[in-house]
Amino acid sequence: MSETARMTKAAGIVGTATLLSRILGFVRDVIVAWFFGAGMSADAFFVAFRIPNLLRRLFAEGSLTISFIPVFTEYLSRNGREEAFRLARCACWLLSIVLTVVAVAGILLSPLIIHIIAPGFLSSPEKFDLTVILTRIMFPYIFFIGLVALCMGILNALGHFAAPALAPVMLNLAMISAVILFSPHLEKPALGLAIGVIIGGILQLGLQVPFLIRRGFRLTIRGPLYHPAIKRIALLMTPAVFGAAVYQINVFIGTILASLLPEGSISYLYYADRLVQFPLGVFGIAMATALLPSLSRLAAKNDLEGLRISFAYALKLVFFITIPAMTGLIVLKEPIVRLLFQRGAFDVATTRLTAEALFYYALGLWAFSGVRIVVSTFYALQDTKTPVKMAVISLLVNVLLSISLMGPMQHGGLALATSLAAMTNLILLVLALKKRLGRIGAQDIIGSVLKSTAAAAVMGSVIGALALWGVPKCAGSTWQLVVWIFGSIVAGSLLYGVCAFLFRSRELAAMIDIVRSNPNPRKKRK
Repeated sequence: MSETARMTKAAGIVGTATLLSRILGFVRDVIVAWFFGAGMSADAFFVAFRIPNLLRRLFAEGSLTISFIPVFTEYLSRNGREEAFRLARCACWLLSIVLTVVAVAGILLSPLIIHIIAPGFLSSPEKFDLTVILTRIMFPYIFFIGLVALCMGILNALGHFAAPALAPVMLNLAMISAVILFSPHLEKPALGLAIGVIIGGILQLGLQVPFLIRRGFRLTIRGPLYHPAIKRIALLMTPAVFGAAVYQINVFIGTILASLLPEGSISYLYYADRLVQFPLGVFGIAMATALLPSLSRLAAKNDLEGLRISFAYALKLVFFITIPAMTGLIVLKEPIVRLLFQRGAFDVATTRLTAEALFYYALGLWAFSGVRIVVSTFYALQDTKTPVKMAVISLLVNVLLSISLMGPMQHGGLALATSLAAMTNLILLVLALKKRLGRIGAQDIIGSVLKSTAAAAVMGSVIGALALWGVPKCAGSTWQLVVWIFGSIVAGSLLYGVCAFLFRSRELAAMIDIVRSNPNPRKKRK
């Protein structure tokens, strides 16, 4: 099977699993909001869960996986499966020791940590004590999710994507079940939710084990605790962790600036970002996840031509999907926000202001997704420093633009600054990659983007005209709005497909393969 065919199949698997996870995540949020509301218990849980979640984002799912896969794949290609498995076993044991120390330290230092990140809780001893208890219960989650990240790297490099992609589904199911089964019977209901997080971590790790065993990996085989490649992984991981920290700093600065704007600005940006993250996760991140092992194999073989072809293929496919998704979000911004959020205190004015933020975030959807693809290419080349340099530059651009635009445009200016910074990041990354590889098929990529943009423009014009006619007829009826939005998405997708066919877009065939999840390995794609 060609690498492009492998990527197509893997992207379909990861995208489907991510879609299921995002849907269950929304259900989880609804149930948690229904049971806990926005009171003391909810505040305590969200603060407590933020700590292991931050460690997960910094050290586990992002930096560890992307640093491990290229090195493991290189050993797999050049030294054989047994030597690669020996590296993986050493990584598992060393990581287990490190994560155990981190978890124990976190449990012991929980009061100090809460004192630092939530000093306002000190005025309410009951809330502070509850947050400390929840933090201590959930801190071991970093142990399980760290090992899940490593298992993800092993399985993805071996060509298996389903179990790692379904891991978040297990967490959502565990949290939903815990709220329903445990919380009503506990004196402090939030403890049930914390227990659900730990059970979810165990289930996520347990899901990976049978698939590792099936592929011949055994953790119990005796061997040395240290492997020479561990140092290389650590060296790659260091700038990757810093890159993840830059992203968190970006979010933090955005929150600070939004707090200086009228009340509600943070919420408008949060809800709009949640909507943009949906297609980004299902399409952009899914393709980047599928891309990294394939490019790592090509890099290990020093097949730069194959790497160029696979990179261009992935980037064109991501643009082919995200450009119409961007168009749909822009055209249907208010109906979508109204359908998902407008109830209770979320009134018509809040819907309008959230839709404004969604418009400016959606403008950068193609860039957010493209950055993921280019960064994965650098990681496959075992270059984690260049993405960090570009991330720092884009952070500075974001801050400067945010300060300049937040005055005249309020929260919309912050969303627009984020999109423009992502576009800047993508351009800088592409230029750096072109310098590294010599050529990347830019002419072919631009031609594909122009076709996708033209097809999306036709689709957006038709849906926009229908929206002016259809949305007013849905006033007061949620089900009519559901039917209208769903029908618009289906009709828009079909129209986009027809236009892509007429424009002879080669990415349409790849999309059909993804839907079928059974790509033809003999089909040649450029």
